[in-house]
Amino acid sequence: MFENIKSVVKAAGDIMLKAHNIQNGIESKEGRANFVTKYDVEVQNYLFQELHKLYPSATFIGEEEEQKGNVPGEYCFIIDPIDGTTNFIFDYKHSAISVGMLHDGQIVAGVVYNPYLNELFYAEKGKGSYLNDRPLHMKNLQLRDGIVGFGTCPYYREKADETFFIARKLYDRALDLRRSGSAALDICYVAANRFVLYYELLLSPWDYAAASLILTEAGGSISTLDKNELTFTAGCSVIAATPSAHEEYFQL
Repeated sequence: MFENIKSVVKAAGDIMLKAHNIQNGIESKEGRANFVTKYDVEVQNYLFQELHKLYPSATFIGEEEEQKGNVPGEYCFIIDPIDGTTNFIFDYKHSAISVGMLHDGQIVAGVVYNPYLNELFYAEKGKGSYLNDRPLHMKNLQLRDGIVGFGTCPYYREKADETFFIARKLYDRALDLRRSGSAALDICYVAANRFVLYYELLLSPWDYAAASLILTEAGGSISTLDKNELTFTAGCSVIAATPSAHEEYFQL
């Protein structure tokens, strides 16, 4: 069944690749620089439809339609149809489809797909993480050994000072910083040893649900910036890192 979920996500990626005139019909949502395009809605509707065929009793939480059915249910899909919508609008080509699956409230499967690079990150609980067909095994690097990724909470500009205060502390210890505009991909990049750490002060569950499992199955550590467990029923802060860099952060 998991192979079918991966196939559905890859097929949804074709909608992104065929998109044109993206800047026509953009709508703004609550918060600054918070946009939705017709393609966000089209991708999400496709995912809801096709995943419902696979799991008829499943419920859904999606960024563009907060819930469908009684949430969370035995099985629940948490979906971000296009993570990195602003990138998508400006043809930056760094956006992803993110699909996480909960079973009795626990994340058990995750798929994050960047169609522009044809990179499919995925994991099943207890079965490891993969990038396409290659197993992901994290190197336990320290901050000084790698690049730090971070998000700027663009919908919540009041968090900017704290965000950049942390960025400066990490910049002084890491090799460099990156801001890409897709939390789901950034967390997967930690799993793939491209980043040593990623943080953001406030994200929604659809931003991190799938990627969180991909990270932990690869051997990484993830929590809130208060060192609590992530929640899948409400938003929270996120820090994803190698085990060493995760502990190092809390000693800054």
